[in-house]
Amino acid sequence: MREPVLKVEHLKKYYPIRKGAFSREKAVVRACDDVSFELYAGETLGIVGESGCGKTTTIQSVIRLIEPTDGRIWLNGQDFRTMKGEELKRARQKLKLIFQDPYSSLNPRMTVKEIVSEPLEIAGACKDKAERDRRVLETMEQVGLDPSYQDRYPHEFSGGQRQRIGIARAIVLRPDVVICDEPVSALDVSIQAKIINLLRRFQRERELAYIFISHDLGVVRHIAHRVLVMYLGCVVEEGESRELFAHPLHPYTRALLDSVPRMDSDGRPAAALQGDVPSPADPPSGCLFHTRCPYAREVCAKQAPELRELKSGHKCACHFPGAHEKEEEQP
Repeated sequence: MREPVLKVEHLKKYYPIRKGAFSREKAVVRACDDVSFELYAGETLGIVGESGCGKTTTIQSVIRLIEPTDGRIWLNGQDFRTMKGEELKRARQKLKLIFQDPYSSLNPRMTVKEIVSEPLEIAGACKDKAERDRRVLETMEQVGLDPSYQDRYPHEFSGGQRQRIGIARAIVLRPDVVICDEPVSALDVSIQAKIINLLRRFQRERELAYIFISHDLGVVRHIAHRVLVMYLGCVVEEGESRELFAHPLHPYTRALLDSVPRMDSDGRPAAALQGDVPSPADPPSGCLFHTRCPYAREVCAKQAPELRELKSGHKCACHFPGAHEKEEEQP
């Protein structure tokens, strides 16, 4: 049995809402609520959902950019949640992040060489300047950047080239896990394909594990091996990518797939997800999705469904999983 490179158990991140002269806690925003998953070497886990569903908060909690409220995080079998000081600094060398916006995630006052070498300097990973310069040039070549560009500044590059710089910065320390937070959403479609192919090549060559956050279900379908679907901070469906996209069990997943822009055979736009996301400060009772679900019944408003395995490796939190498929089968 393989051991996961990253294991997350019952992760929670709550934000208190305080009001009044004495700043008393009036409510709690459950931005990430009881999220669990495992990630293995050479695997890509996709996380999808609407804006505000908790994807980024979950990942920021995993890498401890923000401290979780509760839960356990294991990195290469070690308790990452309890690490401090130098131990935490060393562990973070194996866990890196590629940011969404290549225009704002790079320091405009630093050259490419300085940007890529910064993680090496912080980690003390090179014995001298010559080794550090060699690692920087080597990494630039690996991501498709001409080493002669090392003294240029970010504003001299296109969006795709800037994202390659961000990828170089993330992989220069040879991490085990790379978290990609909407890494291609700000790029042209043709450039997106090149960046995705670059990430997949590194995964094959280095057995890298990716967590891939995206609104673009087409990109997730292409790159992810497994997928988590999140709604209002909770995981509502989890499964192997091909199975989940072919046979979604949760009505929310089905709605997300139906919301992908396309044209039906008769020329009419496909059905879109109806209604607005409820306020995370005042979520609905019972199933969080029941206020927007066309298949909701009385029990859905009263009782929250558990995330349970319905098929091998395919989990769903719904009282009536696959209701949309049953309706489509009726004449």
